Amino acid sequence: MDGIRAAFARAGLSRPQTGRWLAGVCTGLAARLGVETWVVRLVFVLLLVLPGPSVVVYAGLWFCMPSQGWVPPARTP
Repeated sequence: MDGIRAAFARAGLSRPQTGRWLAGVCTGLAARLGVETWVVRLVFVLLLVLPGPSVVVYAGLWFCMPSQGWVPPARTP
């Protein structure tokens, strides 16, 4: 799991500690995409109305996106 979180961190996807409502997924995505946070939140709410796996995708991103300042553990040989 640390490898996945490290890949997300290298891609610039992390959940900030400030400005988040639930888990910070929308805030982190907005920061990475360079758009306002409310736009990403609005898109997510609209996706909730449509049938589909939007809640599962949000939960998956919550699980995979590291918190801001996360440091991967050191590898041991």
